[in-house]
Amino acid sequence: MNPEIQQRAARVRLLLMDVDGVLTDGLIYNVPSPAEPPIAETKGFNSQDGIALQWLTWCGIHTGIISGRVSKAAEVRAEQVGMTYVYQGHIEKLPILQDIIARSNLAADAIAYMGDDLTDVPVMRSVGLALATANARPEVKRVAHYVTLVSGGAGAVREVAELLLEAHGRWADILRKYGVE
Repeated sequence: MNPEIQQRAARVRLLLMDVDGVLTDGLIYNVPSPAEPPIAETKGFNSQDGIALQWLTWCGIHTGIISGRVSKAAEVRAEQVGMTYVYQGHIEKLPILQDIIARSNLAADAIAYMGDDLTDVPVMRSVGLALATANARPEVKRVAHYVTLVSGGAGAVREVAELLLEAHGRWADILRKYGVE
């Protein structure tokens, strides 16, 4: 691992991320429903991302989302994986980051943010470790300290979780827990 990325990752105590294009592949499925409203929205989440988010929590690294869209599917997923912070319906994400910093008493350099689109850039410029997915817009990748090898929804969050756990010296603990040495 690049020494600068290693140092930044070792300071991280909170991983925040966008939802669409990061936790998902960015596709939104509108499913006809007999209820009101007549369309239900759903998304697909990667199971390996999910277990990795739980490992982060076990190892003392909190997680959360800041999304421009409001989605019941994202809310349920955040609860399933034990996220600490869930903010939806906020296209302007920087004020949310500032609120989280105030509530958490963390310095900005102890926070990582993972995004894929232009609305993520102001937050990425304000944290200690800026992460972009492989499917991120080129402008977003240029701001990132680290760009994942895989796309959002295809294990990008898992890749980042492993990077953070390795930097914190905890990846070997996870491997031992499952009998993988």
